[in-house]
Amino acid sequence: MRMRLFAVLALAATLLSGCGYNQIQINDEAVNAAWSEVLNQYKRRADLIPNLVSVVQGYASHEKDVLTRVTEARANVAGMKATPELINDPAAFAKFQKAQGELGGALSRLLVVAENYPNLKADANFRDLQAQVEGTENRITVARNRYIKSVQEYNVSVRTFPNNLTAMVMGWQTKANFTVEDEKAMSTPPAIKFDAPPAAAPAVAPAPTPAPAPAK
Repeated sequence: MRMRLFAVLALAATLLSGCGYNQIQINDEAVNAAWSEVLNQYKRRADLIPNLVSVVQGYASHEKDVLTRVTEARANVAGMKATPELINDPAAFAKFQKAQGELGGALSRLLVVAENYPNLKADANFRDLQAQVEGTENRITVARNRYIKSVQEYNVSVRTFPNNLTAMVMGWQTKANFTVEDEKAMSTPPAIKFDAPPAAAPAVAPAPTPAPAPAK
């Protein structure tokens, strides 16, 4: 009886493996793990922003508009529910991606504020925070790349034969991936101009005055 049960289980495992069921499950878990890492890095950035705003606020008291936008963008991101179901809802995923893009843009403008405040650029706290923000952005890029790769493998597994038949029966759909809003604008090479006004010519030193001739 036990041998017959083992045989049935082995046959079921072989059939499930042959139809791609197991591979799709593996790829789905990889996507979930990659997405969790993306959220982890986004949260790290969101946690750093209050400190960055606080440091900048001490110097850039007149940049209230930039600081307000950063705070509002962070509030919009914090108000969204980043659940695993998000990656299975294209509309919610696009909304989340847009909110994160707005936060990144506001953060970039905040860093530009330092150009107008030399004392801020020299402040050690600001330099440390700036380095952490740059490191966080790099981590987000790496996490997003891993998510893109995971979604690619998952989508291939549910669209290729015979896995697509299993996916159709089980109701599994392809997952949304990261995109850019202004793909056409970003594909345009940036214009580089060197039309800065020429530097002023150096002043010509006056000719030495000849010494008076000795009296005869």
